[in-house]
Amino acid sequence: MRLHIDDDLDLDAIARSGQCFRWEKQPEGGYRIPFRDRCLYIIQTGGGDFELSCDQGEFDRVWRTYFDLDENYSAIRRRIVPSEDPFLHAAACAGKGIRILRQDPWEITVSFIISQNRNIPAIVRSVDTLCRLAGKPLEDCIGKTFYTFPTAEEILALPPEATARCALGYRDKYVLGAARAVRDGFFDPDIPEDADDMEALERLTSLYGVGEKVACCIALFGLHRLDAFPVDTWIRKALENEYPNGFPADRYRPFNGVYQQYIFAYYREKTV
Repeated sequence: MRLHIDDDLDLDAIARSGQCFRWEKQPEGGYRIPFRDRCLYIIQTGGGDFELSCDQGEFDRVWRTYFDLDENYSAIRRRIVPSEDPFLHAAACAGKGIRILRQDPWEITVSFIISQNRNIPAIVRSVDTLCRLAGKPLEDCIGKTFYTFPTAEEILALPPEATARCALGYRDKYVLGAARAVRDGFFDPDIPEDADDMEALERLTSLYGVGEKVACCIALFGLHRLDAFPVDTWIRKALENEYPNGFPADRYRPFNGVYQQYIFAYYREKTV
C-alpha cells in the first residue's frame, strides 16, 4: 500500500536513534521491521510518501500504533521557542522525523538490559542471535524467515551453551533473572498505564541488574512514557555543555523523552 504522512516521520532518523535493534536495512532501500508476529517492509519514497508491504487493515490494526501516528510530533517540536532554547531548537530541526515507536515492552526490557555498556552493533548481534536461537521462525510476505522475540519461557528453555552464543557477558544473569521474574509472576512488563511514571520506574528497577538509566530507556521505548529522560554518555555531555544550570524539564513536560531523542541524535552525530 502507499501512504502519505503529513507529520514528522523519517525512517533513517528513527533507525539511527538507538531505540530499535531489529530493523533491517534493505539493499533496495527501506527497512524490514519485525514486530511480534508481523513483519513489515517499508520504503520512504520521498518526503512524506511511503510504500508498505501490508494492506490497509493490517496498517490500521498494527502499524499506525507502532509508529505512533496519532501523536503530532511536528507540534511537539513547535513547543520549543528558538530564542529561549536555541540549542534544543537546532537539535530538534536536525532530528526532525524521529518518533518514539510503540514497541513490545518485553522485547524492549530484554534489549535494554543487553544494551548496558555496549555499542549498537554489538547489541544488534546479541538480540538477533537470541531471537534466532529462542524465537519462533515465521515467514514474511515474500516467504523470507523472520523470528519472533522470545518469551520469558523460551529464553529460560535455552541450554547454557546456546545462551553463551548470544555473547551477553555479565548481562546473561540479568536477562535470565528478568525472564524468571516474568515466569514466576514477580514482574509484568506490561506495566499498566494508570501507574504513574515514578511507580513504573520503581517496578523496572526492581529487576535484577536494571538501574535508573536502563529503566528510563524501557519506560520511554517500551512503555511509551514520553516524559522519561534517559541519561547516557551523550546526554550527560550535552547537559554539561548546553545546560550547566540544569535541563528545564518542567518547561517541556510531558514530552521530555522526545526532546531527549533530538539531543541524543544531534550530539552523537555532531561529535562522531
